[in-house]
Amino acid sequence: MALTHFDGEGNAHMVDVSAKAVTDRVAVAEARVVMAAETLALVTEGRAKKGDVLGVARLAGIMAAKRTADLIPLCHPLPITKVAVELTPDAALPGVRIEATVKTTGQTGVEMEALTAASVAALTVYDMLKAAEKSMHIEGLRVILKDGGKSGRYEVE
Repeated sequence: MALTHFDGEGNAHMVDVSAKAVTDRVAVAEARVVMAAETLALVTEGRAKKGDVLGVARLAGIMAAKRTADLIPLCHPLPITKVAVELTPDAALPGVRIEATVKTTGQTGVEMEALTAASVAALTVYDMLKAAEKSMHIEGLRVILKDGGKSGRYEVE
């Protein structure tokens, strides 16, 4: 399988998508921030010193999706039509589950935007709670759904 971000001489380049069809595209990515039950209680009870952890992380994820091309060198700037970031406290983890959905109508997919949204939301949760627990960890960052374009649908089962 050839890697599309390298030319014939092995040099990195931005892929030319001008010949690709404009289609509706969607990607969903997930991540988890694992923490102690006591730290999660700060979030669910609204006692975190920095404020609304989930609200701030949601906004950070949305903003990050819109800036993906500024962060990942070979990503195309895209006209994003929707970004939704859901953060769900999960006592069984214990921690916060994050799911980021990004949509566009364009010539290339939004997997990187969804991954960026989920990862920055997770980093924001960590940042807002690090004073309470430095041992938190982020795990499971992955694309769980991608649809649209020539390669069609991919979904984690």
